[in-house]
Amino acid sequence: MMKTMLMQRSVQWILVLLTITFTMSFFQSLLPQRDNLTAPVFLEEPYAPVQDMQPDYTPVTPTHEVFSNRIVEYHMNVEYLPDSKELKGEQIITWKNPGTQPVQELYLHMYPNAFASKKTTFMQESDGKLRQDKATAGSFGGMELLSIKSLDDDDLSQRISYVQPDDGNKEDRTLIKLSLPQPVNPSHKITIKTQFIVKLPEVFARMGYVGDFVMAGQWFPKVAVYEPTGTRGRAAEGWNLHQYHGNSEFYADFGIFDVKIKVPSSYIVAATGFPIKPPSDNGKDKTYHFYADDVHDFAWSASPNFIYVEEPYSTANIPGVKIKLYLDPQHKELKSRYMYAAKKALARYSQWYGSYPYSTLSIVVPPEGGNGAGGMEYPTLITSWGAGDETPDLELERVIVHEIGHQFWYGMVASNEFEEAWLDEGFTSYAEDKVMESVFGVLPNLPVEASYITSPNALQLNAWHYKNHGEYADNVYTRAKLVLKDIERQVGPEQMNRVMRTYFQRWKFKHPTTKDFQNTLEEVTKKKWDEFFTQYVYGKMMVDFSVDVIRTKQVVLNGTKQYESTVFISRRGGTSTTVPIHFRFADGTMLDKSWDGVEASIEYKLTHTVPLDWVKIDPAYTLVLENKHINNYMRTTVDPKWKVRLNLGSVELLKSLIGWVAW
Repeated sequence: MMKTMLMQRSVQWILVLLTITFTMSFFQSLLPQRDNLTAPVFLEEPYAPVQDMQPDYTPVTPTHEVFSNRIVEYHMNVEYLPDSKELKGEQIITWKNPGTQPVQELYLHMYPNAFASKKTTFMQESDGKLRQDKATAGSFGGMELLSIKSLDDDDLSQRISYVQPDDGNKEDRTLIKLSLPQPVNPSHKITIKTQFIVKLPEVFARMGYVGDFVMAGQWFPKVAVYEPTGTRGRAAEGWNLHQYHGNSEFYADFGIFDVKIKVPSSYIVAATGFPIKPPSDNGKDKTYHFYADDVHDFAWSASPNFIYVEEPYSTANIPGVKIKLYLDPQHKELKSRYMYAAKKALARYSQWYGSYPYSTLSIVVPPEGGNGAGGMEYPTLITSWGAGDETPDLELERVIVHEIGHQFWYGMVASNEFEEAWLDEGFTSYAEDKVMESVFGVLPNLPVEASYITSPNALQLNAWHYKNHGEYADNVYTRAKLVLKDIERQVGPEQMNRVMRTYFQRWKFKHPTTKDFQNTLEEVTKKKWDEFFTQYVYGKMMVDFSVDVIRTKQVVLNGTKQYESTVFISRRGGTSTTVPIHFRFADGTMLDKSWDGVEASIEYKLTHTVPLDWVKIDPAYTLVLENKHINNYMRTTVDPKWKVRLNLGSVELLKSLIGWVAW
C-alpha cells in the first residue's frame, strides 16, 4: 500500500521552516530537487496518445499452466445494491488440507466487520484514521453471514464462533471459527456454502463507496492460511490466525476465483483476473463473469462514470498483457501518463525480477474524495490516488509504479503482511525508487528520508506492535528500503540485482520469511549477514556516528611551532563497514580517513602547521542508515553562546535543517 512521505511530514517541515524564516530564500535554492515534479521527465520515448474505447470483455480461456499450490477455490456471485450501498453475495468455497494432520476446524476472515463500530480492533488501533482519511459517521459498515452450510446443505451456523486470538477484544468480529462435523484429512478437501451481505462504508480503508463509485476490497468471507510444518519456519503445522488490525494488511493462500458480479446496466466493472464470457444485460442489470487463478485475493470496482482505455503490451520478459485503465472523467486527459507509467513499471520489474505471468493488469482511478480506495494493490488490479488534482505532479506516476511493484512482492511472493510487512512494503519501495530513477530521472534523497526515522523499530514485527501508524510506516516502508539500499551499498548494484532476482524466482508463490531472504542474500554474496540482520532487521538500530570533542593545542616539534588536534569520535548506533571521516585545517589542507566503526569510539591525533578547522563524518552521505546527521559535524572554534552544533557550510546548514526533526 502506497505511503506519501510528503503528506505525512508536512507538519514537521512547516515547524522547521517557521523556525528559520530568516533563511527561507536561501534554503529554497538548496532544498532537494525532484526533477520538476509538475512536469514528467522523458528519458525514453514520450507518452503515446491513447484512445478511449468500450470495455473489451472478450472471453479468455484459462491456461493449463499452474504456478501455485492452489489451496482454495472460490465460486462467488455478488450483487451490488446501489440504493442501500450493500453487496449481497453467495459463495462455494473448497479448501484442501495441505498438512499431514487431520484438521477439525476452518477459519474465515470477515474483514468488513472492522468497520462495524468504534470498538473494533481496527478502529481502536487506528483511531478511525488510515493515512490522511478520517472515518466519518458514514464510514461504518460490516458483514453479516446469512447462512453457512455443507455441500449437502447441512446447516453449520451453530458451529461458528467469532474469535480474537490477538487481543481478546470481544467487540471484534473479523475472524470466525467453524468447527467441522468431520475432520479434513491430509490432502483431502472440504466444500462449504455461505450467503452473506456487506454494508459498505463511505469509502475508507480500502473499501466502500463515494457517489456512484464502488471499491470492493476484502469484501467476502476468506479462508485463513493453514501452514504445514516448515512453512515460514513453523515447527508444527497449524492455522495462521490474526484479526484485522489498524496497521496490518493481509495474508492468504493461492487459489482459483470464479466470480459473477451483478451491477446496474450503466456500470462498468474492473476486477481481478479476466472475463470468461461477455456480460449479460437485461436492460436493468448487467452481470460480469471473471476468472483468476494462482492469486490469493479477488477485488473489484464499479462505476457508471469510468472512462475506459486498454492497450496490449509485451516485452522480451512479458509474454503479453492487456493493460486496462478505468479512469475517473477528471483524469481523462492524463490517460497517457497512467499507461506510460504502467508499461515502464511492468517492463522494469519483469526485466529485473521475473516475468509478469498474468494476462491482464487493471488500473482503477477513484474519483475526487475517493482516496480511501486509492493507492492500493490487489492481484492483477491496482488503484491510483483519487482524481482530485487535475494537474498532478509525478506522484501520479509514483503511485502507479509502487502499486505495480506490489504485483511482484505482494502478489506473487506473497509474504505474511500481518507479521512481516517489510518483505512487501520495503521491497516494493526499494524497487519503486529504481524505476523512478531509471525512467523518470527522480533520485531519492536518502539522507532526508533517513532523518525521518525518529522511532526505529525491528522490521520483523507484527504490524500492530508498532506504537502507531507513523512508526509502522516509517519502519516497514522507509527504514526497510534503507536497509536494502545499505545492503546494495555494501555488495554493489549488480550483485544486489542477483540477490533480488534469486529471491523472487526462488520464493514466488511460496510465502517466504525474513530468514529466507537472509539465506538467499548469504548464498549469493557468499558471506554471513547475521550481525547486520541482528542490528537492523531483527533489531531496531540505526547508524549514528558522532564527532564528540575537538581539542587543539600548540606544540613545538623539532623547533617548529605546530598544532596538535585531538578528535574524539564515537559510535552511538549500529556498526558500519566503512566510516569515512573528513578533516579540514585552517589553511584549507584536507585529510580523509576511514574507520571500521566496530569499536565504541576512536581518537585521532593530527599535527599540522595550523589548527584543525572542522571535522565531518561521512561528507558524501554514503552511510544510508545514518539518521542523525546533526552530530556528524563540528568546528574547532564556536561562539560559546551557541550550545548546538552549527553546520556552517551551505550543505551542512541544509542538513542541520533536515536533521532537526531527528535530534
